[in-house]
Amino acid sequence: MSPLVTYQAEPNLRPTDFIDALQRSGLAERRPIEYPDQISGMLQHADIILTARCEGLLVGVSRAITDFSFCTYLSDLAVDQAFQRCGIGQELIRQTHLAAGRHTRLILLAAPAAESYYPRIGLQPHHSCWQIAPEDYSKSINRQ
Repeated sequence: MSPLVTYQAEPNLRPTDFIDALQRSGLAERRPIEYPDQISGMLQHADIILTARCEGLLVGVSRAITDFSFCTYLSDLAVDQAFQRCGIGQELIRQTHLAAGRHTRLILLAAPAAESYYPRIGLQPHHSCWQIAPEDYSKSINRQ
């Protein structure tokens, strides 16, 4: 039996709760959790923050940036490892896309460990993605 999970918008999610969810999901190694100001900024400037909770425990987070017209970048999809394979990630994706507008193109970059997950739930791969890697945050804060 799947756990009873509630989903809601939480635009004021606390950075400490977000970091905890990132750690329990395994995504923390790919996020700047050692820089609380950067984490706070990530939450403050997100357009959509949705959470999944089981009996009050934060078990999933979706954080997206969107123009609500053309594209939606799902920047973070974190599900507590103890709650994975229960449909929580898929539901967070669905609700994120609904919140942004189904007419937008939902875009995400998969963490290496999750690459096989997304095709199984119906996302289509894109043959090309280009990026400029961020500067090392620790170097940039020392220049100010």
